[in-house]
Amino acid sequence: MLDKTVVELFAGVGGFRVGLEKSGWKTLFANQWEPGAKTQWAFDCYNRHFPDSTNSNIDIAKVPESEIPNHELLVGGFPCQDYSVAATLATSKGIQGKKGVLWWEIRRIVDSKRPRFILLENVDRLLKSPAKQRGRDFGIILSCLNSLGYSVEWRVINAADYGFAQRRRRTFIFATRDESIQNTLYKNSYLEEGFFKRAFPCSAKVSNTGGSKKKNFSIPENLVELTEKFKAEFGNSGFCRDFKAHTNEVTPLFNGPYTVLGDILQKDVPEKYYVKDLDIAKWQYMKGAKKEKRVTKEGFEYNYSEGPIAYPDYLDKPARTMLTTEGSKNRSSHIVEDPQTHRLRILTPVECERIDGFDDNWTSGMTDHMRYFCMGNALVVGLIEKMGRVLSELIEN
Repeated sequence: MLDKTVVELFAGVGGFRVGLEKSGWKTLFANQWEPGAKTQWAFDCYNRHFPDSTNSNIDIAKVPESEIPNHELLVGGFPCQDYSVAATLATSKGIQGKKGVLWWEIRRIVDSKRPRFILLENVDRLLKSPAKQRGRDFGIILSCLNSLGYSVEWRVINAADYGFAQRRRRTFIFATRDESIQNTLYKNSYLEEGFFKRAFPCSAKVSNTGGSKKKNFSIPENLVELTEKFKAEFGNSGFCRDFKAHTNEVTPLFNGPYTVLGDILQKDVPEKYYVKDLDIAKWQYMKGAKKEKRVTKEGFEYNYSEGPIAYPDYLDKPARTMLTTEGSKNRSSHIVEDPQTHRLRILTPVECERIDGFDDNWTSGMTDHMRYFCMGNALVVGLIEKMGRVLSELIEN
């Protein structure tokens, strides 16, 4: 049986690792670097919890391949950037002007270390970026991985659809170069027996006219051509092999228990988390619907409108998506009515850790601001645990 070894890039506070260790995987090496930050809060948290691996705290571009151990699974939650390339000025051969720097570092490591499996996470808008050429950036990722011999499957997953405590939509990408695994997952249809279907059951959506929403198209091998001309409407699920993409819209199937915001609230919450009386009007305004005239810095007047956000947040539903600004005075922060005191308050850092599936006080030692920031950046640990278990079953069988 294969050694279940992992390298983790853009590790944050360890969401991938927590989920994978619960499903039997061992991390050998991790990299976490926050550019421009004097204090590397996320890395310090990761290093404190996981001192038994080689943990790197420098720009990944400065890490030579020789320092990264061989491994079976490469994971990472990388930022959504512009991945375009351009032809060199002197010749049509080769590429330059790589803008999505961190993606190209992933490709560099994959090309060098040849992991058997890859599991990546990104925002759901990755499939539609950039706005002026929809699908181009994701097409570049698919083309790169196919050119290195990997079959690629993707799925946009809302954690709340599978019983977790947060409505958080993220694009997950699974890739493998293992022929036996490819034949097991993709012999017939990725929607019938693929990697994500095994972890997160779903069914194909039907269009308004009663037909299928599936689409098939080719992905250019030439990255310059892809950058300049490629557009595609990627569905929330799909599979790509040998530069042939198959995509569809799916809807989740789940019959298990659901966790809601009220389930994870703490008792005896300190006074500092409660809303002050003088701030209530501000919160009501931020959360409420608006139709008003505003003026730009240049003096141009325009009409601004937005719909309301639940105020206070519903305790019988999963939390809304946490952002890095959680806990501050802004429209997106959660406000709950405390069940004990019946007063309004923000979420505590521990409650945010619970929403993402971390142990209580996982980020203790940081300022509250940074604890909220790290949880807004983190993924839902339980999703990764499910994926890790599916991958373990595949290689064990």
